[in-house]
Amino acid sequence: MNGAAFFLAVNFIIAISFSLVFAVVSTRSRSRSAALWFAAGFAVASLSALCELLVAYTDIPKFWAIGAFATVLAGMILLRGGIGELYGRKIDLRKAVGFLLAGILLDMLIYDLPRGTALHAFPYQTPFAFVILTSAAAVFSSTRRLTIDRALGCLLLVTGLHFFAKAGLAVVAGAGTTAKDYIHTNYALISQSATAVLMVAVGLTLLSVLVLEIMADERSNSEKDSLSGLANRRGFENGVKAALTFAPNDRHALILCDLDRFKKINDTYGHHGGDLVIQAFGDLLRASAAKSAVVGRVGGEEFAVFMPSTTPEMAALFAQALRGGTMGIAVSALPSSFTVTASFGVAELAPGNDLASAMRDADAALYEAKRSGRNCVKQARRQGVLEPAAIKAVK
Repeated sequence: MNGAAFFLAVNFIIAISFSLVFAVVSTRSRSRSAALWFAAGFAVASLSALCELLVAYTDIPKFWAIGAFATVLAGMILLRGGIGELYGRKIDLRKAVGFLLAGILLDMLIYDLPRGTALHAFPYQTPFAFVILTSAAAVFSSTRRLTIDRALGCLLLVTGLHFFAKAGLAVVAGAGTTAKDYIHTNYALISQSATAVLMVAVGLTLLSVLVLEIMADERSNSEKDSLSGLANRRGFENGVKAALTFAPNDRHALILCDLDRFKKINDTYGHHGGDLVIQAFGDLLRASAAKSAVVGRVGGEEFAVFMPSTTPEMAALFAQALRGGTMGIAVSALPSSFTVTASFGVAELAPGNDLASAMRDADAALYEAKRSGRNCVKQARRQGVLEPAAIKAVK
């Protein structure tokens, strides 16, 4: 086995391995369809290595040579389909099939042209370059802007352009006089080794994109409260820390909310009824809070809203609106006469202070709201001192 044949065997093993890995990743990835496209793409492309070997060692080289071209092009089109799924630039299946058939027809037309000439080499490599370059364009034109996405786009750009370099190399170094000669040329050795390197680079980068998505989803799930759909305490604290990095010197506000007499709700209507109230209140918070706010369920019936670059006075007005909205919550499984109320404590997170101190101040204000008869808003001025102008609701 010469060097080129060795790299063909290596490329086959690499492609099959990537196909199996992407198939496994598809079972956990939110981009399942993209992962399956990638798995199919590498599986189909792997067949080209077998076809190239059969070109050299069988008596029907033209059939296997066209098969090698077709499987490589089909595999790349499948990869383009997966990239389209992943980056919101889906391909038109009819156009893709038409392009594949046109490419195969082009390969058949140029098959008998002198190899190692520009007239053969560039038309042969251009369909591959076109598919990969459109994949790069799909990545660059998407709304995803992570470093890994940019790296993938650049890698695809280099891979697409390298096909033109291969055509030029075929002209300079020669690609053999017939298809059977190809595997015994230095050009084949360089071409297959370059393909192996780029195949591994593209495969690993695509795999990294999907694995990072899985990791992000797992982290999100670990920081999310499954009942309310809001962040849990860990997710809330991490969200606040992230928000503070954007405006560390601004004044911020924190609201703690506690559903009134929640134990009585559970005792009267069962835990299912209590769960429905939790879900309804979570929906209210999510719908009412600004996109920049961080909202979480930080305890059994206790919720928190962090409002960046907001004064405590503005937060208190927002809390009053939430209090009114809470009284309007309707839970279909509970009696129409049932009314949900909540108490609210508002505090400031000033520059130089931390979230823990703001939580203590808001908790003190919330405790005062409970002592004052519930269903009201109390505002902590600073260091646990309550704002005397807090408005108490009518019981």
